[in-house]
Amino acid sequence: MTNIKKLEAELWESADLLRQGSKLTSSQYCMPVLALLFLRYAYSRFKMVEAEILQSRPMRGGRVMPVEASDFAAKSALFLPREAQYDYLVNLPANIADAELKTKDGKDINSLGEAVNYAMQLVEEQSEQLTGVLPKSYTMFADDLLADLLRIFNNQTIDEVGGDVIGRIYEYFLSKFAKAVASDDGVFFTPKSLVKMLVNVLEPTSGIMLDPACGSGGMFVQTGDFVNHAGLNANTQMTFYGQEKVEYNAQLCLMNMAVHGLNGKIVSGDEANSFYHDTHNLEGKCDYVMANPPFNVDKVKSESAWAAGRLPFGLPGVNAKSKEIGNANYLWISYFYAYLNDHGRAGFVMASSATDSANKDRDIREKLVRTGDVDVMVSVGNNFFYTLSLPCSLWFFDKAKRAENRDKVLFIDARNYYTVVDRTLNEWTEWQLRNLQAIVHLYRGETEKYQALLNDYRQVLGDITVASAQAALDKQKAEAKEAIANASRKDKKRIEAEMKAIEDALEDTLETARQYEWLTEKFGEGEYKDVLGLCKIATIQEIEEKNYSLTPGAYVGVAEVEDDGVDFHERMSEIHAELKRLNNEANVLMGEILKGWEKLK
Repeated sequence: MTNIKKLEAELWESADLLRQGSKLTSSQYCMPVLALLFLRYAYSRFKMVEAEILQSRPMRGGRVMPVEASDFAAKSALFLPREAQYDYLVNLPANIADAELKTKDGKDINSLGEAVNYAMQLVEEQSEQLTGVLPKSYTMFADDLLADLLRIFNNQTIDEVGGDVIGRIYEYFLSKFAKAVASDDGVFFTPKSLVKMLVNVLEPTSGIMLDPACGSGGMFVQTGDFVNHAGLNANTQMTFYGQEKVEYNAQLCLMNMAVHGLNGKIVSGDEANSFYHDTHNLEGKCDYVMANPPFNVDKVKSESAWAAGRLPFGLPGVNAKSKEIGNANYLWISYFYAYLNDHGRAGFVMASSATDSANKDRDIREKLVRTGDVDVMVSVGNNFFYTLSLPCSLWFFDKAKRAENRDKVLFIDARNYYTVVDRTLNEWTEWQLRNLQAIVHLYRGETEKYQALLNDYRQVLGDITVASAQAALDKQKAEAKEAIANASRKDKKRIEAEMKAIEDALEDTLETARQYEWLTEKFGEGEYKDVLGLCKIATIQEIEEKNYSLTPGAYVGVAEVEDDGVDFHERMSEIHAELKRLNNEANVLMGEILKGWEKLK
């Protein structure tokens, strides 16, 4: 079985080594590399669809009729002319000039960079959605570097794995670039675990979806995955609309969607500035709104924002002198609500400060709460973003809440619930995401979905418990240590790799058991209850009593810390005694050093 994570890492390492050798910056390298991944995806899909067409292709004069662009259009697939097919580019000779290649307009192709530029042009001619999107800057690469890049992404393992592996690789590369390319215009990549949490709570099935700050399109991709996983076709069930002020980000978005086989209407540039334009004319029409907008934006022109509409609760605070809005967070919040139709749902990322900000923000928040459409509020801890460490909140609106929840809001404080990826990055694992979603299911009275999750856990774990999983892991580590120590020099690396794979699998099982225990200890077989420090269902009256704060921590409280049996005062005395001893030792050592220094003089 192919290790997809290992494949992603190997491809990235190889590509990034080439970047370093070329002395190109990450921002110079990002778009061309991602476009090559797109081209590799397009070719894989082209070959798959071509095989389907040829199976039922008529014959003429004993020969199978060649495929045409119209055949692919009938299957909603992208046709690739020969010069745009990945294998054609990979197999071009080292000396392009000697091959006497020409474009269809008769222009000479004298380098591999020119050949790839031409391939991108041909692809754009086949797709209205991609017109003007794909980069044509490949002549900045030396031919040998570009040839190496093409070979890296021609890895046959990609085709062997199949499915959406190139989409996964694209997103992986996008996240890696996001760490290195922090744009002045804002972060262009929302971490997958936050996006999946939004999608999991909203549970999109069909209709119109809008992301008015769509960045690289993560909301669309995860929504598409959710719909497809439910056995439906995202392109027929959903209509995707996006606005993105930064054209570079919009290009990433369109490629990302294309890699995942999604169609969408994405607008960029000044007309896509959501503060002043409802470009797609979607006020009151959306079934779903999802977004991670730029936080704490200032200097928004209040008169222009007001003229653009979508402000059912009025303007936030305006500077009387400059006529500018000092913080646009509540502009975004108002917009998201205004876009919804009478049964629409919205989920978005927002700065934590917005949950209890004062003055006009507080007034808007009161009006919003009183609609009864605020559904779920989630606090997220630090280090979930690649380029920022600040905490944030996830907000959810639902205009078609069940009657029992009309005057209620579910608060979840997940600031202490996450998995550490590395020193600067946290995330929610798949099981953690499903556990958080399970709390929402119970709040909504959807116990059957909770039961389905328990069944999934039990299918994976069987009779395995945290204790038994830990024991198996400890035993494996001991056996691995002995096996590696006794291995011959030539077998050592192979055995280390084998032992590591077994250990990783056992670690995964242990983590799954821990998450199952975490969930069932709190909610058993499926009965919602408020859990101190984690979740609480609060009424509008309770929210009013807290001055319309929507900060989860204000409602869920703080979980009690388990007594570890250590007397606090006794332990502090021990610490002070130890500190005093260390200080005395330091003073003695310093005295010896000074004596030695005097002798040297």
